Amino acid sequence: MSVTDIRLFGDPVLRTPAAPVTDFDRELRRLVADLTDTMLAAPGRGLAAPQIGVGLRVFTWWVDDEVGHLVNPTLVLSDETQLGPEGCLSIPDLTFDCRRALRVVATGFDQYGEPLRVEGSDVLARALQHENDHLDGVLFVDRLDPEQRRAAMKAIRETDWGAAGAPAVKASPHSGGLAGSVFGRR
Repeated sequence: MSVTDIRLFGDPVLRTPAAPVTDFDRELRRLVADLTDTMLAAPGRGLAAPQIGVGLRVFTWWVDDEVGHLVNPTLVLSDETQLGPEGCLSIPDLTFDCRRALRVVATGFDQYGEPLRVEGSDVLARALQHENDHLDGVLFVDRLDPEQRRAAMKAIRETDWGAAGAPAVKASPHSGGLAGSVFGRR
């Protein structure tokens, strides 16, 4: 398993909806391991496959010392919301208040194709929503109110990496994809 480069804001893979996983094979298990290793090394609270250049519907999370992953997730959101700080490993060192559902029920599969159900509130709910958004080509800055979004875009333009546009990154070792976290760093 290995730590992989994380794609930054401006990379087109972050805006491309990911494809469903169809093969629950060794390559998928390697992808889950690489996502986990990369997320923990960053460190972040979550990481989605597009963030490492792989266009598949897979993400990992690390919340309250629990590490998990979901393949082909579907989320059901509560009507009750929370407003709180959120960042992204693909938008490093910037945090803005973002509104999310307070509770989430996520269903999908584990890396072996076994059904999986995850229920979360607060930080875990935020992580699941944030990573699932990555699978749809949505970034947390897209969910900010207009004033906060303008501030976020200005802050991105003022970073060294944002002013330069999408950085060059090495290709992902995963061949099964097309072609990416969470609330800043731990």
